[in-house]
Amino acid sequence: MHGMKSLLGAVLLVVSVAGCARRAPEAQQTPSSSTTTVYVARRVRTLDAERPMAEALSVRAGKVLAVGTRDEVLAAAGADARVVDLGDATVVPGLTDAHGHLSGLGASLAGVQLQGTASRDEVLSRVASAPATARQGDWLLGQGWDQNDWPEKSFPGRAELDAKYPNTPVVLDRIDGHAMWVNGEALRRAKITKDTPDPEGGRILRGPDGEPTGILVDNAMNLVGAVIPPPTDAQLEARLAAALARCAEVGLTGVHDAGMDLRTFRLLQRWDKEGRLPLRVYVMAEGQGADRETYLKEGPFQGRMLTLRSVKLLVDGALGSRGAALHAPYSDEPGHRGLLVLSPEDYEARVKAFMERGFQVSTHAIGDRANTLVLDTLLRQAEATGTRHLRHRVEHAQVMRQEDIVRMGKNGFVASMQPTHATSDMPWAEARVGPERIQGAYAWRKLKEAGAPLAFGSDFPVERPDVLLGLYAARTRQDAEGQPPGGWYPAQRLSGEETLEAFTVGAAQAAFAENERGRLKPGMDADFVAFSVDPVDAPPAELLTAQVKLTVVAGAEIHAAR
Repeated sequence: MHGMKSLLGAVLLVVSVAGCARRAPEAQQTPSSSTTTVYVARRVRTLDAERPMAEALSVRAGKVLAVGTRDEVLAAAGADARVVDLGDATVVPGLTDAHGHLSGLGASLAGVQLQGTASRDEVLSRVASAPATARQGDWLLGQGWDQNDWPEKSFPGRAELDAKYPNTPVVLDRIDGHAMWVNGEALRRAKITKDTPDPEGGRILRGPDGEPTGILVDNAMNLVGAVIPPPTDAQLEARLAAALARCAEVGLTGVHDAGMDLRTFRLLQRWDKEGRLPLRVYVMAEGQGADRETYLKEGPFQGRMLTLRSVKLLVDGALGSRGAALHAPYSDEPGHRGLLVLSPEDYEARVKAFMERGFQVSTHAIGDRANTLVLDTLLRQAEATGTRHLRHRVEHAQVMRQEDIVRMGKNGFVASMQPTHATSDMPWAEARVGPERIQGAYAWRKLKEAGAPLAFGSDFPVERPDVLLGLYAARTRQDAEGQPPGGWYPAQRLSGEETLEAFTVGAAQAAFAENERGRLKPGMDADFVAFSVDPVDAPPAELLTAQVKLTVVAGAEIHAAR
């Protein structure tokens, strides 16, 4: 994961506790091969150059049957066709979040939600009123705090938690997923003391007396993570069901899951076989831990709605917690260049092994040093293994030197980026890297013009999964109040159509699915979304209050606005 606070700040993702107790998704009722449904709207944006605009489309057996004017499509469909009139809505091809975390989203919906908290006291208040779903065994879990939103801007410590929870282990993940705030009981159970050395690729923050402060960064978080009891089967199912439902509600027809553990993958395999997976999930296998050995042994997988043919690796941390690996020291922490969470040798060995097994390699790289390392390694190993055709990806591609932007485009590596990271990070990002390095940060336009394919996502639950927020951020580079005027480094903005393409065509290409999805034309999958506004032409501010009227995947209506 990566990133910072949600685009709308204190406007929280509100999901009831009951919503987190959803059962496994029901089997999808895909229309029969003989049923034709016609959808009529004010506008249908097809992203098909041969017919970019239409008024209607028809669907049969999960595929697009016809696209055209209302009269054309109705006449071709026949008198017994089912007709759905979407009124003033605009229909667009199905949007895919090209970098999200379903289990993380499910856990965040179940745990104490700390996004948008304006102070340590507000965090403690929310923890005090934690829902029952926030318990995992006797551990109390939460996610989403960001010290950059607080008056003091400094990391919190264990003392505040110890005062209220002397005997209950408490673990609160930072918004970027790269730092953890824990209390003394959690440290005790993880056997972390003043004598515990920093693990490679991690930091245990310490006070003047050498005692752990309660903040763990990157690989140091694994020391606590290893002793938290795993969720029960019922908890896992409820959380994943809630996450998938949330994705459908916000207008997503697909998700690229960035680093799925084997247990979650097995559950989704079962749901897919039973016809219970409501949207398309493209899996990047979790390549950091022990599960990678099983993924390597079994190789890629193709189901009906579930695909596994990529692996997710991480080489550095995040900018907000100063874990991103930089060539030169941080502008606001002299002498510190961030963390490599995998050694270059270990990273290269994993890249080679997965490439040889036929996997697309997708690597988290935030800092410019990490991005250089990733490009060097991908170029070397793609050539050695003959896998340049596997469309290897750089996840985030966040702070890059100009020469690496050129190299990435020249070699066609996918830039898998998240627009809302820029609008969340802009209040402090330049302080981290300075005025020169910021020129190559969140540089969508530069990467696109260099020739790198763009695939957009959100990195949920780091950011909200609401795709309309990503569409807004990419067009404006502004927050929800329209700040800063004209946008933050506005030369990197994209047009409405370019942004829509990055969530549709670009995401499909990044998953080898451009012949099936990303556009609306006869014969392609019937994946589409109806919005209350046109995401391309509407004034950008309207995207912040727009409605998702209908989400359709393989011809099945998986969400309809009440």
